[in-house]
Amino acid sequence: MILMDIYDTASWWTLVIAVQVVIGTVYFLWQRKSNKEPEDKLTKKKLMEWKPLPLVERDYEVDEPPLMEKIDEKVLNVGATSFLCLDKEPTIMENAIKSLHKYGVGSCGPRGFYGTIDVHLELEERLANFMQVEETCVYSYGFSTIASAIPAYAKKPDIVFADEKVWFAIQKGLDASRSTIRYFKHNDMNDLEHLLEEATAKKELNPKRRAFLIAEAIYFNTGKMCPLRKLVELARRFKLRIILDESLTIGVIGKRGRGLTEHLNVPRDEIDLIVGSLEHSFATIGGFCAGTHFVVEHQRLSGLGYCFSASLPPMLTQAAISALDILEKNPSIINELNENSKKLNIALTKLKHYTFSGEELSPVKHIYLKNSELSDDLKQSYLKNITNYCLEKGIAMTVAAYLRDAEVNCPEPSIRLASSRKLNDTNITQICSLLDEAYEKVGPGSEFKTFSD
Repeated sequence: MILMDIYDTASWWTLVIAVQVVIGTVYFLWQRKSNKEPEDKLTKKKLMEWKPLPLVERDYEVDEPPLMEKIDEKVLNVGATSFLCLDKEPTIMENAIKSLHKYGVGSCGPRGFYGTIDVHLELEERLANFMQVEETCVYSYGFSTIASAIPAYAKKPDIVFADEKVWFAIQKGLDASRSTIRYFKHNDMNDLEHLLEEATAKKELNPKRRAFLIAEAIYFNTGKMCPLRKLVELARRFKLRIILDESLTIGVIGKRGRGLTEHLNVPRDEIDLIVGSLEHSFATIGGFCAGTHFVVEHQRLSGLGYCFSASLPPMLTQAAISALDILEKNPSIINELNENSKKLNIALTKLKHYTFSGEELSPVKHIYLKNSELSDDLKQSYLKNITNYCLEKGIAMTVAAYLRDAEVNCPEPSIRLASSRKLNDTNITQICSLLDEAYEKVGPGSEFKTFSD
């Protein structure tokens, strides 16, 4: 009797479960046949109508100068820093296009994962031979090269001595290092020596603490050349490691275009790390670090821009290799650039309404208003008027752009001119004449206050 009751109970539960299974199956099949789309289903129509929320809900005014728009090919462009004028070289463009067909647009990954392609290795080997160093590593962006290299070596317990006029990427690298930073006066070796002696007296310089010295071969913010021989002397006396940014000197000065170390005959092993950009003389983007195998290899695991950024697109890597081919086969183009830089320097000394800063061989010159009573905002406004006027007359210039609230010792507003090997005497005369003309038409003291774009 008890067994019968258990059997009847089990049969009843079996029936209940079977009914539930049937109901669930019917419901599932009905849902599949239904043409009604769920409300949360993403359709093409919803995708086209979707408008993302703004990242910042309120509007902010930015006083920084806007990016320059595309320049007409008929306009003389002295704002771009393509010093060797290789950016439109037919052979470079042809080789880059061939590389595009072979490898595609991007490498789709960082160097340490699946972003390394044979052209990256070839470029690194070629640059090492060109710079006469053991090894180089290539970054995909010029700014991130020095900004990643510094914190790859300098850490929180360390101390760094840097020129007060280093450009913004170096400043960001110093911030990322979290090291103790000591800025010395621009190109003032006496001030640097004083800071080093003071640090030694306070035992901030000691064998248990790493110390670095950072400078630019030619400073992007002033066009001045650093006194490298004196820097090396101080670095060796006080046991500092030197990081030298040669972005404006690689492919610019030196018998073969190898930069300031070649120009001043300073042995490369005196410089612990040389950093260079491919974005000025090599007709492409990116940057590289050069030095001994031990020093450079460290960045392959510690340089954030190297480890975590997608590698330099193969097409642009090939462009750098092709530009290097031209430079090595025809080093006389360096002399052409140097002669034009010297001529431009001489012409700028004759300007009526401006002063300027820039080494004789520097391809970068900064033009300042003589009127020192004006505020920086007014200077910026007048310089913008002047560059707009010059653009209307057929010469493109650029006002040097700075993040005024973020930069250390932010430079005075200026017009930044870039020399190139294709400038001629007529061009140089036109540039200087137009600058003075623009000052009288739309500069300080003129009736014209705002020049329309």
